[in-house]
Amino acid sequence: SAFRLLLRQFESPLVLILIFATIISLALQQWVDSAIILAIVIGSTLLGFFQEYRASAAVEQLKRRLALTCRVLRDGVERMVPVSTVVPGDLILLSAGNLIPADGLVIEAEDFLVSEASMTGESFPVEKQPGTVKPEAALSARTNTVFLGASVQSGTAKVLVVETGLRTAFGAIAARLRSRQPETDFGRGVRQFGYLLIRAMVVIVLFVLTVNLLLGRPMIESLLFAVALAVGLSPELLPAIVSVTLSAGARAMSRRGVIVRRLEAIENLGSMDILCTDKTGTLTEGTIVLNGALDAANRPSDEVRQLAFLNAAFETGIDNPLDAAIVAAGESAGLTTHGFTKIDEIPYDFLRRRLTIVVADDGNPTQHFIVTKGAFSNVLDTCSSLERDSVDTPLTTQLRAQLDAVFRAKGAEGFRVLAVATRSLAAKPRYGRDDEQGMTFRGFLIFSDPPKADAQRTIHDLARLGIRIKVISGDNRYVTAHLAEAVGLNSKSMLTGDELGKLK
Repeated sequence: SAFRLLLRQFESPLVLILIFATIISLALQQWVDSAIILAIVIGSTLLGFFQEYRASAAVEQLKRRLALTCRVLRDGVERMVPVSTVVPGDLILLSAGNLIPADGLVIEAEDFLVSEASMTGESFPVEKQPGTVKPEAALSARTNTVFLGASVQSGTAKVLVVETGLRTAFGAIAARLRSRQPETDFGRGVRQFGYLLIRAMVVIVLFVLTVNLLLGRPMIESLLFAVALAVGLSPELLPAIVSVTLSAGARAMSRRGVIVRRLEAIENLGSMDILCTDKTGTLTEGTIVLNGALDAANRPSDEVRQLAFLNAAFETGIDNPLDAAIVAAGESAGLTTHGFTKIDEIPYDFLRRRLTIVVADDGNPTQHFIVTKGAFSNVLDTCSSLERDSVDTPLTTQLRAQLDAVFRAKGAEGFRVLAVATRSLAAKPRYGRDDEQGMTFRGFLIFSDPPKADAQRTIHDLARLGIRIKVISGDNRYVTAHLAEAVGLNSKSMLTGDELGKLK
């Protein structure tokens, strides 16, 4: 509240010293001195108050503009309600684009993919479906639960709300951060300096009072003299100088689009020498791009890219970032669906974990071509051969192991990997899952979350200012090392969670 914000301005020992000095000046009938000191106290506190109040008001206005609603089933009736009114026991209806307003259990789901980057740092969407998981499972492994702060990428779901507000997983993290607001270095320095002055004043008062009493001077006169001498040590203008300087910094930050709620934070920004940053969405775009297409021999392949483009461009089922990345990369490379006609589609589902498109070359409509894209192991299960150098080779156990080694190696480097397979057959009117067999393995699709365009320049600017960057990420070491090298950071000195746990 505004009143609490005003009271906080009087927490500084320096301000308390000046208030004490004002009282003593009034007691000694030093009207001019007391008025000057009181004016300085009021001016410095009001300056700090109005600056922080305007910042808080701006933040609250942003919150009101971003007020969210969600669809809820109450008494069998669907209605739109503010997110703040959602309570445990509500049934919420979620679809693509929704922000999840509470922690809940998935009751029903259809092709339901959720981005939990805000919780786990994982940029790839996670499949959610009804079921049970172990109570001790990590957040990332709770496939039957959605969490406040996550967002729906595709599909629909009905979710039973079980926790809201600070009782959610996200709220628990926020509560730990807010349980005790850390004191800034500047605030600590001012407080310690104020306490030093107080101790000095007490020592001076006792010393001067003792000496005067030993010299036989009156008690009251000696006390007033000692107190007046101690008050003379107080730096009357220091609080005002501090408030004016920090307010100037806050205004400079506001011109750059940064709202500073606590003036003391300005000094912390200025004295920063190490900046710890997250990876996903901070150093990276938080989006998925197609890094490349490889054939079965682990070589770059335009043909595999073309096949993946046909599959993704003709797909009409679940919208997902992987297909969007394939289409975007294909269009930028000049690929089109011209010359091909879509015949049929076998939609993606979470059991098969693959999507099949049937197309026909406009020049040969009697021959149909099946293109399947999906999870590596699920696509490989449909294959009986692989293509290398335009030759189909029977898929032996040894070749399967080689493909699996490529898949695992790319995953260890931090990439998301899909597989592509094809099959040619005579035209027929309809196709089903039984046609996903006897296919030829064609290659791999490699995806990643790229660094932001200005990340490297920003890191260079920070290094020029003497600020070192430390990346803290929940991803594996290979993903983080790959990103660090991409933005110009040294990835050789890296500690994993297990290594940190062994430090003493």
